[in-house]
Amino acid sequence: MNAIWKDIDAGKIAPVYLLTGLEQHLLDTTIKRLIKAIDGIEESSVIRFDMTETPIESVIEEADTLPFLEDRKFIIAQNASFLKAPDKKEKIEQNTALLDKWLDHPSPTAIVVFLAPYEKLDKRLKITKSMMKKAVVVEANRLEGKDLTTWVQQECSANGVKISGETAQYLVDMAGNDLLMLSAEVSKIAMYMDGQGEVTKDIVELLVPRTPEMDVFRLTEAYMRGDVRRTVSIYHDLLRNGEEPIMLTSLIAGQIRLMIHVTSLTKKGYQQQQIAKTLNVHPYRVKLIMENRQVPPMDRLLLILEKLAAIDYKLKTTGGKRERVLEVFFMEPL
Repeated sequence: MNAIWKDIDAGKIAPVYLLTGLEQHLLDTTIKRLIKAIDGIEESSVIRFDMTETPIESVIEEADTLPFLEDRKFIIAQNASFLKAPDKKEKIEQNTALLDKWLDHPSPTAIVVFLAPYEKLDKRLKITKSMMKKAVVVEANRLEGKDLTTWVQQECSANGVKISGETAQYLVDMAGNDLLMLSAEVSKIAMYMDGQGEVTKDIVELLVPRTPEMDVFRLTEAYMRGDVRRTVSIYHDLLRNGEEPIMLTSLIAGQIRLMIHVTSLTKKGYQQQQIAKTLNVHPYRVKLIMENRQVPPMDRLLLILEKLAAIDYKLKTTGGKRERVLEVFFMEPL
């Protein structure tokens, strides 16, 4: 993707692009780069078609019609669902044979982007094979692991600041792996730093709000270490921030269940990435559990989970100071 972006920025524009995948921020960024790189094109002059309602003939006709005021047209054919497995709910049947033929000689006065924001395309289809071969393909897949931290470093660089791989990972841990959210946080950090210098963990800690899940991870980790004072302190901070004991109980139970699954899969010989993929969680969460020497044995984790289930029931069926119920649990010996 970086190579394609560099070509676009350098003015090396292809006549046809296929943008596919679920990472909307990457799709949007590619389109913005194209608009910026094409002389005379602005957002208001982009021609858009919805392919769930528009026949391919209309897109081809528009592309082959000479532009009036610009040198080239910029056309986006959205929701190109004809590239994935057929859906019974499709409103129109697309003439993909015509499109296949047109791709051999696309218009020299138009840039056409086929936007297919789907997890998978049907590569058995002739038109999909043809599109993958004849168009410039941008696969906007969700980033994770080193790819994600590298993207954060590049985003920081684009905003004039530097960040180490370790600090980039810390930012991801704090803000999550949604690229749009991460981009906003990087922009905020860069503004705070006046577009210069190196981002530190202290700056991330100062500017990036922690998610409840992140705080619950810290709380659970302190509890597993037997650090009662630290556990209760984090718990009180969460209460002051408006978090409810019932929700916190659920999140803590989820963290314990994750520990159980990671422990079980590790014993079966699964590696970190395999476990993360199997459980559909961020690899870093798995990494922290695998490296944590304070994780109790399986029978103890199951007992803790049983206690949390009883606490959840009590919180939902009794009145009074519910905050105290979870606090007593934290004070009990592990």
